[in-house]
Amino acid sequence: MIRHLDGIYETVDYRTDSQICLYDNIECEDYPLHWHTSFELIMPIVNTYDVVCGENRYHLREGDLLIICPSMIHELYAPDSGERIIFQPSTGCVSIKEMNLLVSMLSPAALITPEEYPTVYEQVYRDMLEIKDEYFSYAPYAESRIVTLFLEIMVLVGRNHKTIVGQNMTPSISRQKEYVDKFQYVTSYIEEHFAEDLTLEQAATLAGFSKYHFSRLFRQYTNTPFYRYLNQKRIDHAKTLLANPSLTMIEVALQSGFSSQSAFLRMFKQLNNCTPTEFRNMYKD
Repeated sequence: MIRHLDGIYETVDYRTDSQICLYDNIECEDYPLHWHTSFELIMPIVNTYDVVCGENRYHLREGDLLIICPSMIHELYAPDSGERIIFQPSTGCVSIKEMNLLVSMLSPAALITPEEYPTVYEQVYRDMLEIKDEYFSYAPYAESRIVTLFLEIMVLVGRNHKTIVGQNMTPSISRQKEYVDKFQYVTSYIEEHFAEDLTLEQAATLAGFSKYHFSRLFRQYTNTPFYRYLNQKRIDHAKTLLANPSLTMIEVALQSGFSSQSAFLRMFKQLNNCTPTEFRNMYKD
């Protein structure tokens, strides 16, 4: 299934002139540590499937859906027999500001089950089956329909995610929308300016909150503290730079927004369980 693997970096095998890839996978084969810049949605149709992403192991039953966020290192474990949909849409086909906030909420991955998402699970399940049917239909506008279905899945999951429907959220719908809009703006700003000297105070000012109120709300809406979120964006960028052997570690660190090589090395190790050098060597294997 992984047709283009450079060390641990996968170049997704999109269809010609397309930004989508889908496998009706029946291979009884495990796939080693790898990462890519696309989303990955995995749904077993027959038998189970196991995925390790970040520090978490996910056991997928038939019909469960796992959404793996872009740039997350993961590995896959197949049973002796079975079938599963493996769908990889490019981030380019859904490049909208709301996606940054949603990805931060779901990162590194989100397991969609009937128990955790009872009100939307059936629709998500049907959408995944329709994505598969459309992909192999080669019908006119199939890709547009597939992207529409993918966005519907993300909207359903986003609106029903625990950080949105949790009891700690403001009960006012208008206030909740106002907060979501603010954090969409902040996460989009981080996406464009992560390599700069951003601080918690600056981000709080952008959102119009005090530092302490912003810090609490940011963690609630993105499921991670501000500086960890910022550093994850920097590390994701550093991974792509490490593919260039001509760049030194200090150059990678500075171009990714870190003030020193030591800070970069420490954060990379913390978020990836390996050093940048070890990661670069895996990339070359």
